[in-house]
Amino acid sequence: MGQLYDAYRRTGADLPFGDPLRAHGVAMEGYFWRFTRPDTGDVVIALCGVNESGTGDRWATVGLAGHPGGFLRTAAVPGGSAAPDRLGACAGGADSTSRAGSFFGDDGRVCVNLGDRARLDVTVSSHARWPRRRFGGSSAFQCVPALNQYWHPWLLGGRVHGTAVLGDEEIDLTGAYAYAEKNWGRGGFPDSWWWGQAHGFDDPDACVAFAGGVVTAGPLRTEVTALVVALPGGPVIRLGNPVTSPVRAAVTDETWSLHGRNRQWNVGVEAESPLDAAHVLPVPMPSERRNVPGAIEHLAGRLTVEVRRRGRVHWRGETLLAALEHGGIDRARAEVRRRGGPADATGAPPL
Repeated sequence: MGQLYDAYRRTGADLPFGDPLRAHGVAMEGYFWRFTRPDTGDVVIALCGVNESGTGDRWATVGLAGHPGGFLRTAAVPGGSAAPDRLGACAGGADSTSRAGSFFGDDGRVCVNLGDRARLDVTVSSHARWPRRRFGGSSAFQCVPALNQYWHPWLLGGRVHGTAVLGDEEIDLTGAYAYAEKNWGRGGFPDSWWWGQAHGFDDPDACVAFAGGVVTAGPLRTEVTALVVALPGGPVIRLGNPVTSPVRAAVTDETWSLHGRNRQWNVGVEAESPLDAAHVLPVPMPSERRNVPGAIEHLAGRLTVEVRRRGRVHWRGETLLAALEHGGIDRARAEVRRRGGPADATGAPPL
């Protein structure tokens, strides 16, 4: 049974009550952290995708970005590992920021060193973890083998201690709020996707996260959006099951409109950010062993959310520090060209 279960997980799937934070052994295991400090307006993101080309070669897509200031640095780092027994990833052969081109992240610490003036070293405590034991963020879809993408927002809140150096700025992130997620899949990223996350509401415990896109598995092809709201002092709502809690999404490069419901809750999210304020982030192409432009990413957009319970307004919130993303390789390449760069520019040096 153990060998059968391991083979099942290597498709990317997890059984109910499984642990989606452990590495699955698929082509891409992605790790993402976001740190928001509402009192100063600072936002920092750190990411690491551990990729396998299919020939046994492993490498990592590593990135560090911040707002305000528009800082972004990314790299394709030789080597990389994803922990098979817990949440954890490292790249560059180091577990600290002592070596340029290194990354380390687990549930308590994140360290990034991408060379001169591009570093992060923080610890995270007071974790507000994903509360639902049966399924992760992908809900019942997590049990379907060989999907192109799975998603799990495992950390909906936490407190940060540490600093980031982004260009000429050293940012004190002590007191910031932490969010973290994991995504993984057999072929990298979908053809098209949308994503967002927000802290910075009047109630600091509130958190919004969503992820959607075109999901495929063999002949199966469907569009799914998951919407998560951690209410202040209350439950965590997860909508997005196509039959019982559908979410409708209308997304452009500058606007995000989501509406979801189930028998008890009705949630509406409206968000916006100008395209010229966005970064173009790389995404890995594991089979081709390279990064390409893939995601139009806003680090600090405007987002409003309204939650109704049985028809009555339960909570409303607004933040100006929302992360908002519209993904797709063709779309991102077109944006790079619009800005006057080569179509495959990612800000990452070649392997």
